[in-house]
Amino acid sequence: MGSMHTGLEEIPNGYDRLAEFYRQRAEAGVGLIITGGIAPNEEGAAFASAAKLVNDNEVDLHRKITNVVHQHPTKICLQILHTGRYAFHPNAVSASSLQAPISPFSPKELSSDGIKKQILDFAQCAELAKKAGYDGVEIMGSEGYFINQFIALRTNQRNDEWGGCFENRIRLALEIVKAVREKTDSDFLIIFRISLLDLVENGSNWNEVLHLAKALESAGVDILNSGIGWHEARIPTIATSVPRAAFTEFTHKLKSEVSVPLIATNRINTPEIAENIIASGQADLVCLARPFLADPKFVSKAQEGKPELINTCIACNQACLDHTFELKLTSCLVNPSACHETLFITKPATVAKTIAVVGAGPAGMACAVTLSERGHSVTLYEQQSEIGGQFNLAKKIPGKEDYQETVRYFKTQIARLNVNLKLNTKVTHSELINFESVVIATGVTPRKIDLPGFDHSNVVSYVDVLNGSVEIGNRVAIIGAGGIGFDVAEFLLHKSGRDINEFQKFWGIDASGENPGGVSIPIIEEPARAISLLQRKSGKLGSTLGKTTGWIHRAELKLHKVRMLSSVTYKKFDEAGLHILIDNKPEILDVDHVVVCAGQVEYAPFFQELVDQGIHVHLIGGAKKAGELDAKTAIKEGTELALRL
Repeated sequence: MGSMHTGLEEIPNGYDRLAEFYRQRAEAGVGLIITGGIAPNEEGAAFASAAKLVNDNEVDLHRKITNVVHQHPTKICLQILHTGRYAFHPNAVSASSLQAPISPFSPKELSSDGIKKQILDFAQCAELAKKAGYDGVEIMGSEGYFINQFIALRTNQRNDEWGGCFENRIRLALEIVKAVREKTDSDFLIIFRISLLDLVENGSNWNEVLHLAKALESAGVDILNSGIGWHEARIPTIATSVPRAAFTEFTHKLKSEVSVPLIATNRINTPEIAENIIASGQADLVCLARPFLADPKFVSKAQEGKPELINTCIACNQACLDHTFELKLTSCLVNPSACHETLFITKPATVAKTIAVVGAGPAGMACAVTLSERGHSVTLYEQQSEIGGQFNLAKKIPGKEDYQETVRYFKTQIARLNVNLKLNTKVTHSELINFESVVIATGVTPRKIDLPGFDHSNVVSYVDVLNGSVEIGNRVAIIGAGGIGFDVAEFLLHKSGRDINEFQKFWGIDASGENPGGVSIPIIEEPARAISLLQRKSGKLGSTLGKTTGWIHRAELKLHKVRMLSSVTYKKFDEAGLHILIDNKPEILDVDHVVVCAGQVEYAPFFQELVDQGIHVHLIGGAKKAGELDAKTAIKEGTELALRL
């Protein structure tokens, strides 16, 4: 289980909750856990109040974690994370005084004595980790953090013994490893997370990566973990559009060059993929992070030969990384109990009830499954021929194919828990009044635009486009630049996700490793259509997209020459095209089709009628509040309601 910062590290009683978080994963068979990043000193902390390990008082907090983990045959290592110039506070330090593009603070360039102080702090942190009962540490040397900042010419402009030639630039990494080993013993694991691909200009080339790996092995590292990409890199590395196991070839390249075990990482989300990596000799260990948010029992379900029961990570980033970078508690879109294990407790119902859930989208599926787990008799109504709701549209977007895994998971759970599923059924009011409780989870309907010509057959809804019920021309205007508008643009630009080779070409990843940072010139295929993406409000399009994934969607569309327009007023559609005003200046877009992605409205049949009749009825998900489609809130609301009923 790879390192993930949860946010529990910084809240009152957070370590009690962290202990339960790690206990559940250890109990389910994880072999090795690496904690979220813990700073070795104040200047290395991610933000002013971020977790660090610098004294015995903090040792006592960490013992809460190691004690519960060691009740099971699981090892646990503390990740020592010094953020360097990525720190969000004015005391940031680095190799050189170069501000990161993702931080508002310029770091202080460390003196030689200051560097030696940092080395001692790493060693002290490791010594305290051993005292706290950890089996080892992972030294974070990748992702563009402090140690990586010394290694790369991009961030190290020194001309002393810590800069200049490559031998000098890797000295900090080696001295830290040696100091940690001196403060611990031979049984204490030292894992080093090495950057195999920086994915930024003026990063390390492959020969330098190989040189560093061998030097780390000689310095006493027990295991090398694969780091891929700096946080400031403009190439996606873990989003859902990244092909599964997209970077294991680089771990494989290194494996024959060193004798210490290697860990493969990034976009490995099924046991079949993990098993293939080990069996084919690409790596010695496989590291999964977010999949253990999605399902704490990932390992035990795989061991039992029941991978279909795994709640698969879809790499959406919405409740994990987006929360982390917004300083919120981490969780998981498909599993809202993640990092909230002491709050989301599934107990048998005091009184078993007959409950109807109307609508089998994300909210309804989550609610029905949790209700049934608690012992209620549940009937789930769905007027379509399959469960999934809006996820059945999302999974058709190139790069979002993994969304079908969530539908598969709930389908399996519904069958396992004997939920009475009624597909192709438009439930009637007379049926619902026979249940003790009713949950309305009917979702949303697309908002329509009432303007001249918008009743034309060439003005269509996004639902019709994604369902394939209309044939779209080569020139398209998309009204609405929220998440759905961007998804529809992706759908119309190319019909399937990229394989690993296509992914590397499109984003400019140098698989040979000859270029510094592993970056090359992107090769962009000619877009399938000419698309204009429009929004009424001013400002940047896609401002409501995810914090850690929005830039990917904007870059995709920009590289495919999508015209993105804001401050648009829509006037009419006719044979000439779509008539609009841009900043009050008239323009006609010569398009074959207009696709309307202008939001949604709540669809909640029977709700008020049932309320008026005194029926015990609840409203969740999009039926309660449409807004931008929000599966994270829908699944959370469905689960929370089911735990209360």
